[in-house]
Parts: sequence; C-alpha cells; structure tokens
Amino acid sequence: MKHPLNKESLDQLFREARTYNAFQDRLVSDETLRQLYELMKWGPTSANLSPARIVFVRSREAKERLRPALAAGNVDKTMAAPVTAIIAYDDRFYDLAGRLFPHYPQIRDVFVNSPEVAESTAFRNGSLQGAYFILAARALGLDCGPMSGFDNAKVDAEFFPVPAGLQKSATEVMPEGRIKSNFLCNLGYGDAKGLHPRLPRLSFEEVCRVM
Repeated sequence: MKHPLNKESLDQLFREARTYNAFQDRLVSDETLRQLYELMKWGPTSANLSPARIVFVRSREAKERLRPALAAGNVDKTMAAPVTAIIAYDDRFYDLAGRLFPHYPQIRDVFVNSPEVAESTAFRNGSLQGAYFILAARALGLDCGPMSGFDNAKVDAEFFPVPAGLQKSATEVMPEGRIKSNFLCNLGYGDAKGLHPRLPRLSFEEVCRVM
C-alpha cells in the first residue's frame, strides 16, 4: 500500500526547492548523474518511447563550447555551475519502438506517417522527462537551475551536428543529426546567496476546476 511522502520530502521536492543561480564548489560525481537518470527514466511517456536525451556538460572545455550559445545573463552562472545538462530530444525517437513498445512495434508507423504528430510527441514527452529530471535531481539532494535563455540552433550545431553526407541513422540511441535541444539545467549543490524571496503562485481556485 502506498503512503504519502512525509513533509520533509515534499518540502525538498516542491515547497522549499528553488531555482539556483549559484552553487557550492562541490563535485557532482558520475555516479550521482547515473543515479539521476536511473530515477528519471521511470517517468511515463507516450507509448514508453522516451524521447529525451541528455548531455552533461561538466569539463571546462565543454563549457567553453556552450558559452557562445548562452544569453548574456546566463553566462557566468552556467560557467560556474558544476554541471550543465542539455535536455534534448530525439526527433526519430520512434525508431526504438520495437525495443521500447515490443507488444505493438507498429506504432512507429503512426509517427513515420505524420511528422507533425512525431514532432509534438517528441517535444511534449521530452519536456515531461525534463520535469522528471528536475524532481529526480532534487530527490538526490541536488539543486537545479533550469533555463531557456540560450540559442537552440547554436547548441544543436555544436553538440548535435549533422555531418556532411550523413543520413539520420536508426541504429543508435543518440545518433548524430537527429537530436534537438529543449532547455538547459544547471546542477549542483545550491548556494543560497543571491536567492530572492519566493515569488507567489496561483491558487487552486484560480487554476483548477473539479467537474
């Protein structure tokens, strides 16, 4: 029988979680990043097709490759963050239907025959997985700084290029030339300096209707 999480857990995931712009000088280990993914992957997606793809940008060299794509206000905090995750999605996610939805692999044809449905499905479910990513990070004691202030085209050209003459391959999970960035998320152990008072949220009565 399932039970509600306790107050402390709910505070950590939601009520006291903040968007951090500064982080402590603490390493985020490979093992922690792996644990993060191993949690987020269980969140539901349409037909279990899991379009999200992630690049963890941690080295100084990789951060410098990211720098030109960042909006001016996001440069310093991103360069200083222990890790910046590029939350992206595979625009041919459905090529893995035989593996991820084996009881009905023909669902691939739905997306092949309707590029518009494929694109909206990839973006919507990749965004859902990005939300699972944030909650998984918080559950592991990490803090997050998600942001959209960057040039997607520059990130895609730098980190997901289409080499000349390459056809988009269906044989790899993250092949070159078919991944698109969605948003960035700085990761680490937050430093409370610079945090502003928490902004208000809309009430249940303003946004919800029970019918």
